[in-house]
Amino acid sequence: MQHLNKTYQIGSATVTRIDEIPLPNVVPSLLYPDLDAGALEQYGRFLTNGSYDLNAGTLTESIHTWLVRLSGYNILIDTAVGNGKTLPATPQFAHLDLPYLDRLLAAGVQPEEVDFVLMTHVHTDHVGWNTRYQDGSWVPTFPKAKYIFSRVEQRYNASLSGHKPAPDLPPATLGKPVRQPASDMYDQSVAPIIESGLAELIDVDGAEFLDGISFSPTPGHSVDHASIRLRSHGQEALFWGDVMHHPLQVYRPDLRSVYCEFPGASRASREWILAYASENNALCFTSHFAENSAGYVSRRTDGFQWQFA
Repeated sequence: MQHLNKTYQIGSATVTRIDEIPLPNVVPSLLYPDLDAGALEQYGRFLTNGSYDLNAGTLTESIHTWLVRLSGYNILIDTAVGNGKTLPATPQFAHLDLPYLDRLLAAGVQPEEVDFVLMTHVHTDHVGWNTRYQDGSWVPTFPKAKYIFSRVEQRYNASLSGHKPAPDLPPATLGKPVRQPASDMYDQSVAPIIESGLAELIDVDGAEFLDGISFSPTPGHSVDHASIRLRSHGQEALFWGDVMHHPLQVYRPDLRSVYCEFPGASRASREWILAYASENNALCFTSHFAENSAGYVSRRTDGFQWQFA
């Protein structure tokens, strides 16, 4: 896997992927529980070899984060799984020992130089490097950063982890959840940020919290999932988070991933972001697409298509 990745320019901002874990050989039916036999037969021809192994019938994904440089700030979008975590719900990601921070350093940024950490949602593979284990406890990895994320995500996950109850969550408008986020990650990767005073909890309402950067509501995958919008000098980018996990969903947005908590809302968010991205020619930075993980959406006569950038 290549660790010195292409840097993209969005107006005056630069965006670089920081790799954590490659995910080859993903069985499609395990990722997409509602997958029908014809989906890959019909749309597999639109998928590139780095995302779909036709002979093996498997998908390729990735876990990574994005480093954004804007207005003199170093900004991380999501923080992957992290090292040394105890994760009973996802044992394949437990007790990792990966050189993620070395890769960040290779991109020119030390942990102390990160100014903001933006989280699309509070799931195990998006909050892990928030903290690292030091002298018997979990401490912030980026000690000078402000960690920005949804107030609703924080309250909901805190309640599931045995902290203050949140009887008003999840909101009835999302429907009944079909799964819950893994509770074991909150105390390791989120609570220490709250306790350190580095968290800034926000409403996901599309308002800019920093010039050119806003959190757009795309709920469904999680209780208050956000996609992060970057605008600079007339250009636009979207950081999708987990609205989609693989290019197949661009062609079949009705397919939910097995990790989606609110299936109906997650489908509505996929359909919205596909339409928005295509209409605004936004460069889309994904959390789990393989290859270079970035690309564009355009309309087809019967839906949408994906093109890696």
